[in-house]
Amino acid sequence: QVQLVESGGRLVQAGGSLRLSCAASTTTFRPYAMGWFRQAPGKEREFVAAIDWSGGSPVYADSVKGRFTISRDKAKSTVSLQMNSLQWSDTATYYCAAYYGLELTTNQYQYRYWGQGTQVTVSS
Repeated sequence: QVQLVESGGRLVQAGGSLRLSCAASTTTFRPYAMGWFRQAPGKEREFVAAIDWSGGSPVYADSVKGRFTISRDKAKSTVSLQMNSLQWSDTATYYCAAYYGLELTTNQYQYRYWGQGTQVTVSS
């Protein structure tokens, strides 16, 4: 089992930057991939970024490519999402998620473990 706790969400002006963090705690030593998803009011949850156990070859949604960067610190069991050039359309609740496995996926239904979410609001 993987427990996830997000932090870092807040109100930020358009064009600004924000860094989200997700702390993971596990009960077994197995490789797990991690990702970020977001859900805006009235919209379905969507994929943002994901990173595998090794921390290499991250993948991003087209809407955030070039602006967001996902990184992983295995020693600290954390994954971060650096968000730059924020836009009003980035306003959403951001969720950290994880699943045991080596292959990377953007499919939210493959992610078994989820955090409670952290709110990011971008003012225009």
